[in-house]
Amino acid sequence: MIKKYTPSLLILIILFASCTTNNPNYDYNQPVYLAPGVGLGTIIAVVISWSRNKSILWAILHGIFGWFYVIYAIIVSKK
Repeated sequence: MIKKYTPSLLILIILFASCTTNNPNYDYNQPVYLAPGVGLGTIIAVVISWSRNKSILWAILHGIFGWFYVIYAIIVSKK
């Protein structure tokens, strides 16, 4: 079952790794500002949780975990 999701996980890892920069030519790195609000990971996690469980409480909890729950839901498929 892991072989089925290996390409997707590899793409996610590459995308997360590409978000960082280690270029020594920059003299100054701007600080990263994390704005409060609902992100894409939260929305996807809530939608997946609702479609699987039909429970508001589980959807809120999974929305807090965000991308962690999305990756978990991809790895562990519910039949």
